[in-house]
Amino acid sequence: MLDTLRSAARSWVAKLLLMLLVVSFAIWGVSASIFSGASNSVMTVGNQRVSPEEFRLAYQRQLGAISRQLGMQLASEQARAFGIEQQTFSQLSAGAALDELSSKMRLGLSQDRLANLIAEDPAFHGNNGQFDRNVFSARLRNAGLREQDYITERSKVAVRSQVVDAIADGFQAPTVMVDALKKYRDESRDLEFLVLSNANIDPIKAPTEAVLAAWFQTNKNKYRAPELRRFAYVTLQPTDVADPAAVTDEQVRAEYDRRKDAYKTPATRTIEQLAFPSKEMAVAALQQMKERQLTFDQLVADQGKTAADVMLGDFTKDQIPDQTIADAAFAVPAAGGTTGIIQGSFGPVMLRVTNVRAETTKSFDEVKDEVRKTLALAAASQAVQSVHDRFEDLRGSGSSLEEAASQLKLKTVTVASDRTGHDGDGKTIDLPPADTLLTDVFRTDVGAESIPSNLGNDGYVWFDVREVIPERDRALSEVRERATADWTAEQQREALSKKTTDLKAQLDKGGLTLAAIATELGLTVETKTGLRRQSNDAILGGDAAKAAFSGPNGIYATALAADGESRLLMHVTNVQQQPSDALDANDQQIKQIAGAAGDDLLDQMVVQLQNDYGVSINRALAEQAMVR
Repeated sequence: MLDTLRSAARSWVAKLLLMLLVVSFAIWGVSASIFSGASNSVMTVGNQRVSPEEFRLAYQRQLGAISRQLGMQLASEQARAFGIEQQTFSQLSAGAALDELSSKMRLGLSQDRLANLIAEDPAFHGNNGQFDRNVFSARLRNAGLREQDYITERSKVAVRSQVVDAIADGFQAPTVMVDALKKYRDESRDLEFLVLSNANIDPIKAPTEAVLAAWFQTNKNKYRAPELRRFAYVTLQPTDVADPAAVTDEQVRAEYDRRKDAYKTPATRTIEQLAFPSKEMAVAALQQMKERQLTFDQLVADQGKTAADVMLGDFTKDQIPDQTIADAAFAVPAAGGTTGIIQGSFGPVMLRVTNVRAETTKSFDEVKDEVRKTLALAAASQAVQSVHDRFEDLRGSGSSLEEAASQLKLKTVTVASDRTGHDGDGKTIDLPPADTLLTDVFRTDVGAESIPSNLGNDGYVWFDVREVIPERDRALSEVRERATADWTAEQQREALSKKTTDLKAQLDKGGLTLAAIATELGLTVETKTGLRRQSNDAILGGDAAKAAFSGPNGIYATALAADGESRLLMHVTNVQQQPSDALDANDQQIKQIAGAAGDDLLDQMVVQLQNDYGVSINRALAEQAMVR
């Protein structure tokens, strides 16, 4: 994230766009003190001056924007690490340089155009979607702005944007540049390659104590034990207070009788349907079936159909949309039976029924335990809140977690967990599925009172933090097996990488082929055609694509395979250039890259303006402004 933000901040265009976003009053958030005309300036660019208050508010806007991106409020040290102060200097100096250029070019804005720009700002629209003078005055008054101050700054931004639009928006990328970008993107390559694994290197011998100890000392941070919190917790859910024994046999029987239909499994049948083009053909087929004793399967074959063509599937009677078909199918008395000719919704058909399963109903004895538990849980759901209140009362009167749990017949569990729900050995702990439990535990001090965390929609978890076990360095004796395995894996990676690199060096010298290496190692030369720069092949992976495009046709290259362990030894055998056609709707990325050249021109112009006008910064005054 740091690198991304810093990279974005280096672009003058990004900074200028941030300046131009001031156009929207909704995110402007400045105050009239910007225009106070303070004698001391944080920054001077030509004849343009930036006051301490203007710098402070610009700094706060930048700080707020990045804090919102990260979802956290940055402290001053973090803000400095992100380079927010320098970004603010860059934004203000870029804007001031454009203002100085606009002044020297005598650029201006008509009163009518300025009025239209303000009227078009949605921040000043009323309920009818049009500019509302009262809304305009109220918004400025609430922000602590004088109307003339806002109009002056709005005019300055509009004039500044004339320069930006003229340079960046009017730029057209040269055809030769677009063609080069397309060729670069659309180029594909064919290659042959070997996949080398640990089986192609000598076995790694176990490390000596001295070697392992030295390696562990260098890598011990990865084995550092995390901070643990030892805490006791009590859960309260309907299952914790449900009492099946309290449900009487009469209640269970009544519930069974009330919901008896829920324990029924309806009758089902497998249905096959043979359709006929006309009623006459259907009658003729039925006649042949009786006279010649043909089977249903023979009738299906006579029509040139297969068993799959006539199979409808398993149905209950209610699932069949055509009631006529449903009645006929479930009137067949036994499996394998057929119906006569039925006039269905889509023409005459004949049905065959198999896999006849009669309706069944679970007996009372089969489900009485299930019904009892269901009734107990239903009663417990209503009792949870009452138990919650009693638990809170007991805690409030001085009872410990265990005492309160014991009185209410709840269970207390004690665990030691890190922030991710693992114990000191990295094993997953069985914790209640409360979303905020560990978050709440790790922000609660030992002995401090805490409110219960929600457990689903109808449960609670109370906890007491008993001990904070700080993070620490583990001794080698605690993680010897894991450290030995990691050391061995590292040695294997290095050995395999070296072997692959050495083989590539031999190929580069000539006199050796990939096929010869494959024979020596007992491997098979594999091929890949049409590999693109952005490919992420399931075997080769992204690193291989980069390596394959790192040189001209015929190059040898090595890369880590997609599995993250094997190594690839590759030979590019063919390079294909696609014809460069005109840009189409699918070339948005190319258009954006080509269009960025216009932004580069704007960047260069702003840098030149700053060099010509000179930029003077009073950092001491800026420091004072930031801490106000």
